[in-house]
Amino acid sequence: MANPFPRWINTLPLQIVGALIILGIGVSAAVTYYFTPKYARVGYQPDQPVPYDHKLHVGQLGMDCRYCHSFVEDSGHANVPSASTCWNCHQHVKTDSPKIEPIRKAVDKNYESYDGKPVEWVRVHRAPDYVYFDHSAHVNRGVSCASCHGDVGEMRVVHHDKPHSMSWCLDCHKEPEKHLRPLDQVFNLKWKPENLAREDFKSYIEERFGLEQAEEFVPDSDKPLTQKDIGSALKDLWHIRPPSGNNCSGCHR
Repeated sequence: MANPFPRWINTLPLQIVGALIILGIGVSAAVTYYFTPKYARVGYQPDQPVPYDHKLHVGQLGMDCRYCHSFVEDSGHANVPSASTCWNCHQHVKTDSPKIEPIRKAVDKNYESYDGKPVEWVRVHRAPDYVYFDHSAHVNRGVSCASCHGDVGEMRVVHHDKPHSMSWCLDCHKEPEKHLRPLDQVFNLKWKPENLAREDFKSYIEERFGLEQAEEFVPDSDKPLTQKDIGSALKDLWHIRPPSGNNCSGCHR
């Protein structure tokens, strides 16, 4: 009796298994990419009730981050400015601009539309509830705003610039010297290690740690300083030993 089934059916089970393997690899790859903070968070750019232009205020006018985010050096959280902080300037500058009406309505009691309600800023960055992150601990040891938030001074609308994932944090904790800089440059978003003169860095170390440490960590040389030179010296002098993958309790409390 003739075989009613074509020969290719004999390989059908293998084809099904192969298709399932390829499908599994595809699903795994998709989940690995699309379910990560790098995809889900980076680029998030919500509209704010007041269109605050960081490129104008920080990049052009040179405002310091700490004028608006005034608690960042002393608190675990970086506060957003109250309407009164904005009104300190805008009661004299562009007072009648419709863009700042929410500010005026919140603080100007002489304004006909005054309601006293605080400005409801839309939060851009939020760490999960199970993560402990202390802003003051980082900025007071030389980690700049730019390391975590990018060059905010170039952003007309603030967006989520870095993934802030667990692996991203651990990369920095394993090699903090890649991000450390002198404390007086933490809020200088344009700072570059090559712009720091060796003698200036040596004086900085001497002022804070003594002449012996300055001579040890900043030896005389004609070569320009690199981020590794600066970061490694500050890491050792500050005794920076951030919790890494073998100490979960440092960030999860």
